Amino acid sequence: MTSIDHPQHPQLAVSGAIFRDDRVLVVRRARSPGKGFYSLPGGRVEFGESLHTALHREVDEETSLKIDIIGLAGWREVLPSSSGGGHYLIMSFAARWVAKEPVLNDEHDDFKWVPPREIGGFKLTGGLEEVVASALELISASP
Repeated sequence: MTSIDHPQHPQLAVSGAIFRDDRVLVVRRARSPGKGFYSLPGGRVEFGESLHTALHREVDEETSLKIDIIGLAGWREVLPSSSGGGHYLIMSFAARWVAKEPVLNDEHDDFKWVPPREIGGFKLTGGLEEVVASALELISASP
């Protein structure tokens, strides 16, 4: 399978709405799919890996941050378009920042800590505002 081929079955992925001081972290994708769009850190779940383990790994790989996962904020299904692309089921979690400062890998070229009410001012991946709103509710309700 080349880098432009996509599996012929859905892929399970995770993402994290990470909150720090009443702001949520968004990262800008440096390559396709979604190049130039702000999104949440995350990625594919590896075989035999729990969702929480996958999220901790992906957040560490993409941002170097340490997080505390609060709970499931929602999910989103991304279907292939007529021009191709993958089929993903993304499980999005609310999380709190615990330690370290963002250091991005090559998948992202920018990050911002944004007040959730201002997130709509960015070029976002689909469904991101709804996931952040749900995550904020979970964060607000947890001790």
